[in-house]
Amino acid sequence: MAITQVTLAGPSGIIEYTNTDLAEVKDAVKASSTVVYQVYVDNSANAAAASYVKIWNVASGSVTVGTTAPDEIIYVPAAARITHTFFTVAAAGKTFGTALTVACVTTAGTAGTTGPTSDVVVSILYV
Repeated sequence: MAITQVTLAGPSGIIEYTNTDLAEVKDAVKASSTVVYQVYVDNSANAAAASYVKIWNVASGSVTVGTTAPDEIIYVPAAARITHTFFTVAAAGKTFGTALTVACVTTAGTAGTTGPTSDVVVSILYV
């Protein structure tokens, strides 16, 4: 697994978080308030199983994967790549006022603690 965080050049100060093997182990993307604009998920290495990227507006120390209810769940079909953009009529992006924690499992909903068999690559654009 490789995790990188890069500030993209430009006036917006957008940061790109990338994890090349997001799984059932929670990962603290940011420990304070943030606005998420886009999540890209590459589940192409899992040809027979869907994956679910779970996102919490909670500090990672307070998240128990499989028990703590996620604030967002992004379904990614087997062998697929998707881009999920947070956008409403009122504003671009979704505010996570406390923190940003993520994990990836093979079960929808709150339950589920089993990570995908193969690597799932996740990139998140946030400020």
